[in-house]
Amino acid sequence: MSDMKHTLSLLAAAVLLTACTQDEQPSFQGEMLTFTASIEGGSLTRATVDNTWSGDETVALQINAGGWLDYTADAYGNLTGNDYYWQNTDPVTVQGICPATAAGSTTWSVVSDQSSYQNYQSGDLLATEVTTVNYGNAANLTFRHQTAKLVVNIVDGPIVPDNPEVTVGGNGLALTGTFTKPSSGSSFGTWTPGAQNGSITPYRLSTPNTVAGKNIKVSYAALAIPQSLKAGTKLISILINGQLYTYELPLDITWKPGCVYTYTITVRAGLVVSVDDTIQDWTDGGGESGNATDLGDGYTVSEDGNTYTVYTANGLLAWNEAAQSDYTLNCTLTADIDLTGKEWTPVGNSGQTYNGTFDGQGHTITGLNISSPSEAVALFHNIGGGGKVMNLQLKDVTYKGSTAMGGIAHGNNGTITACSVMGTLTNTTNNGAVGGIAAINYGTITACWFNGTITGGSNVGGIAVFNFNAGSYDGKITACYWSGDGISDGVWGGYDTSGTTKVDNSTVTWQTAVGGMNAALTGNDYQWKLGANSLPVLQKNQ
Repeated sequence: MSDMKHTLSLLAAAVLLTACTQDEQPSFQGEMLTFTASIEGGSLTRATVDNTWSGDETVALQINAGGWLDYTADAYGNLTGNDYYWQNTDPVTVQGICPATAAGSTTWSVVSDQSSYQNYQSGDLLATEVTTVNYGNAANLTFRHQTAKLVVNIVDGPIVPDNPEVTVGGNGLALTGTFTKPSSGSSFGTWTPGAQNGSITPYRLSTPNTVAGKNIKVSYAALAIPQSLKAGTKLISILINGQLYTYELPLDITWKPGCVYTYTITVRAGLVVSVDDTIQDWTDGGGESGNATDLGDGYTVSEDGNTYTVYTANGLLAWNEAAQSDYTLNCTLTADIDLTGKEWTPVGNSGQTYNGTFDGQGHTITGLNISSPSEAVALFHNIGGGGKVMNLQLKDVTYKGSTAMGGIAHGNNGTITACSVMGTLTNTTNNGAVGGIAAINYGTITACWFNGTITGGSNVGGIAVFNFNAGSYDGKITACYWSGDGISDGVWGGYDTSGTTKVDNSTVTWQTAVGGMNAALTGNDYQWKLGANSLPVLQKNQ
């Protein structure tokens, strides 16, 4: 790490603390002692965001262990204050500290609320070692940061808001300490943590940090008293959409003066949060690693109780259970969900239809497993006239049943928009209707696709088995595509079997399907693009 140094021209002279008569003046007065001062560390260690003097910092210098002399820095780094002249040709010792108010005290503190720039900056303590200066030479002083600095980078992600609430420490951090200034030949002083404990609300940097291979959404910084922390300490807490995530220290660690501890956090709801932690410093502070975990239930509920916001498998199962007694309960996914190893109960039954809105927001549910010997097998048993399922991708589904089944719904009276199903649908008795998206459609299915294997079933359709649009029914299928084994038609039967196209990867490719589906998604927040596996995936409109 390269040092960023701001040279401060210091013109200083001794101030006599008591009045002197002419006879008391020293017999020798040499040239004026001059000082230059620099700050070691640059942007990674300097507390100020822009690494410049603001024009009102105070610096105190101590010469030959005498009284402390105050100087004020201007915006250009020049100090004004007291002149000092050599009294003899003997070497002198010089030590500096910033701010000058720290010169006469052995205690230092950082504030708990560092969210404002002023509070954040107030915790910065700078000091030099005791420097010996020979007669006629300038005193070249290097100020070094004596507190520890923490940086938290949060990687952009689907559940990360613009301003997540971040807290450092779980009310167990020492906010005060006794500071012993550096000695001759030592860059840093020593600390004894004080009794005042708390947590720190960090300062949000105006511009997110740059981290190789990461798209950082927001960065925070905080200054802390150097101290030792035990394994299991809840170091970083992040509140997102009412859900609390914490990073616990896996090992004991000692925060050292002058060290910068950087944590780059990727939050994936419901999964272990990955934490890249590094230490950038003048001296190696050692290493550490660990995990941040989701401590909640995997979902939040809106104030009116009508909508579940879901971001874990357990959260989705909780919504499923609640929806079995309230078929208007909405669900919004904010993360991909992995249901591998879990059994799904279709929402609704032969006498109850789902009339809420299920918005996948482009996310994928992987490993949906349904094994029902009697009831129809599907994500939803029946979608009612007011029901909507949209922007959802199902991957690696495994359906087994002895009656009718559909990838999204057994029966659809509502709307299914921009949904896809990949996997295996198996009728164990070769009885009943099996459709890639729905078994029976009375509503609308728009811009959906199926790719997989259908086994068994007396009637099979790549998108739907029956599409009814006569009499009181208005079934309509638009711009839907299918491919897979065990399938002969997009719609097996009904009054209108159009609106579906087989992808044969010759005359019709999945790229053709992307164009056709997107043309039908006017006004939808998501559209299809060709993914890495050459199958369509959803992306939010830019």
